[in-house]
Amino acid sequence: STANAPEDDAPNRYSRTDRTTYSRYSRDANSSGSSIPSNALEKRIEELERELAKERQENARLVKMTQDKEELIGKLREEIDLLNR
Repeated sequence: STANAPEDDAPNRYSRTDRTTYSRYSRDANSSGSSIPSNALEKRIEELERELAKERQENARLVKMTQDKEELIGKLREEIDLLNR
């Protein structure tokens, strides 16, 4: 199923703003020694959970598509065998 998804797109999946925001949170937490505000963390967790749900849905769709294609391949092979006889 990974053959259908170009791996080069993975770094571009997140917008520049998301990456910048995440980097800013990491920098702020590391430089000041204070923790990230919990509401910001909660927002980020919610975003990641939504993204995870989308990715799982896409994964399930790709698995189903792969199974359907494998089933079709099996049927076509049987038909080819019958035609060859």
